[in-house]
Amino acid sequence: MSNERRLRPVDLARLAGVSTQQIRNYEDAGVLPPAERTASGYRVFTDAHRGALLAYRALMRGYGPLTATRIMRALHDGDVPGALALVDAAHAALHEERVSLRAASEALELLAAEPPAPLPRSGGLRIGEVAALLGVRTSALRVWEGAGLLTPGRERGTGYRVYEPADVRDARLVHTLRRSHYLFDQIRPVLKGLRREGSSDALRAAIAARGAALTARTRGMVEGAGALHTYLDRVTATGTASTESTGQSS
Repeated sequence: MSNERRLRPVDLARLAGVSTQQIRNYEDAGVLPPAERTASGYRVFTDAHRGALLAYRALMRGYGPLTATRIMRALHDGDVPGALALVDAAHAALHEERVSLRAASEALELLAAEPPAPLPRSGGLRIGEVAALLGVRTSALRVWEGAGLLTPGRERGTGYRVYEPADVRDARLVHTLRRSHYLFDQIRPVLKGLRREGSSDALRAAIAARGAALTARTRGMVEGAGALHTYLDRVTATGTASTESTGQSS
């Protein structure tokens, strides 16, 4: 046992606002370094465990419980590069989501800047009519359909494609974004969001809400990374994130 002050499970539980059983679960999961035991088998925690707990709780708010657990477990296994790689991967995933969200927002602005041409008639349109309306080849519409971007219905008996107003809207969006050099993988989530929300205004509101959520998550990640840095300094200074364990578990 080091010269650090001794802490009971209940002391850490009160610090984190969880049960004492949850503190035991954290140790069993590797979130906390192994605790020493008294002669009667009771866990004895120290300031090292307090630091690990604070780091984990901060990481959990920004990175989520699964990634936070994996980060702390890697640290306590002595794999500092592995723990930092998990941090890098989480930030990279968040960046990709933010890029996709920005692309969706830009796509909506492009769509709004180009008012739709009136349909030649009411009801479903044939593929040639849609191609003429957009100024593209029918082969382009088939390629977009093959990529899963368009899903026109089929006419009974003939099997001809029938483009309803929503299908024409989707085709127009694909055409607009392709002219701006968007890739299929960038267009697909925009279409999915438009279909889910039902209108460009609703999708725009959903994008704004998601953007705010990503900003909040980024702030949580920054806070978690700071707490991890503090704990990592301690681990580096002491040379280990764990203590010797003796006796039986309590």
